[in-house]
Amino acid sequence: MKDNNIWNNYTKEELNELEALNSDYIDFLSKGKTERECVKLLIKEAELKGYKDLNEIVKMKKSLVPGDKVYSNCMDKTLLMINIGEDDITKGMNILGAHLDSPRLDVKQNPLYENSEIAYLDTHYYGGIKKYQWVTLPLAIHGVIVKKDGTKINVVVGENENDPVFFISDLLIHLSAEQLEKKSAKVIEGEQLDVIVGSIPLGKEEKDAVKINILKILHDKYSIEEDDFWSAELEVVPAGPAREAGFDRSMVISYGHDDRVCAYTSMVAMLEVDKPKRTSCGLFVDKEEIGSVGATGMQSKFFENTMAEILELMGVYSEINLRRTLASCNMLSSDVSAAYDPTFDNVYDKKNSAMFGRGLVFNKYTGSRGKGGSNDANPEYLAYLRNILHKNNVSFQSSELGKVDAGGGGTIAYIMALYGMNVVDSGVPVLNMHAPWEVVSKADVYEAMKGYKAFLLEA
Repeated sequence: MKDNNIWNNYTKEELNELEALNSDYIDFLSKGKTERECVKLLIKEAELKGYKDLNEIVKMKKSLVPGDKVYSNCMDKTLLMINIGEDDITKGMNILGAHLDSPRLDVKQNPLYENSEIAYLDTHYYGGIKKYQWVTLPLAIHGVIVKKDGTKINVVVGENENDPVFFISDLLIHLSAEQLEKKSAKVIEGEQLDVIVGSIPLGKEEKDAVKINILKILHDKYSIEEDDFWSAELEVVPAGPAREAGFDRSMVISYGHDDRVCAYTSMVAMLEVDKPKRTSCGLFVDKEEIGSVGATGMQSKFFENTMAEILELMGVYSEINLRRTLASCNMLSSDVSAAYDPTFDNVYDKKNSAMFGRGLVFNKYTGSRGKGGSNDANPEYLAYLRNILHKNNVSFQSSELGKVDAGGGGTIAYIMALYGMNVVDSGVPVLNMHAPWEVVSKADVYEAMKGYKAFLLEA
């Protein structure tokens, strides 16, 4: 465990590796602003490293043997990657598990309306956000629209420099006396988070002429009708690419670090491990920000079903072998933690907080107040991990999510622990967590990748 800033400990070669990793990460963040976009990027990288689609293996009735690398895609929003090792898989795997979803605004199913000759898209916020942070920002719209005949139309508007962007209005300061008396949770209400998308009326239409003009634009560009919103999944996110931050370029500012910083570094670690002794697994899931529910969330049977399929293709499936495999796993729940912010010192226990530039962070437990809802990792497992990290010269630290009575949070760790496996939260410290623009240290991104790779290689 390092108690000092690690920037000055790097060799020139390590700094070059650090910068290259973060440059690629910035590109990943800029292209992957939704779960679907991230899964597509992950699959592309996996296939370049020899991973095969598990569904194709099943169709061809092929078997799986040590050295095989496969992936399974669940509804384009959750992905499982398996690199089959030399050891008996029923003795367990080393698992990295991150989530791909981030707080955002979702467009409702009946969203488009006009008020006072301004056209809006009605939204429902997703995950934990401070609603006032989302006003007056340039916003982009990403997602898919599926027509009745099954035609899927991908939508990305607001990212190209020639694209229009969108925004949510706020009350001018001159008229804000009453608004500023409200608590911050009420300054902007959820139903006020409607996105302005146009203001030109179509010809001499007498009613909703601006709305009709927007529908015409959408029809001309995407060949969609208004009722196609009913079968759409459109996400409103901050517009613009991830960027380096600070005069020294030591940080990355972006939408979606939580939890794509851990997903990306987990992917890199998975792809750099070629022939592990113990089977390695990368798990990239959806819906963590709203409780890991639904078919693509960690509480679904996707992971368990896929592992049953893999054991069957290896010729070792039985219910008891599946249970033994899952119970014998070691897992890092690759999720971010709160970085200590001296501006708001009153809510942190500084000696038990994650610091920028001190490496991979472990949360023995999360939950809230009395550890409610947390996975509380065993000290034997933490000692095992400490040894791995020390052997591989990985800088790491421990943290809690603020002072005991200040709040709390959760991850997918407690869900995976239900199988009886060893699991602990491990990730990157983040400033501005859950804000439209979050910040991480490049050094912590680098140490996370090193730590995840060392973990996967441990027999």
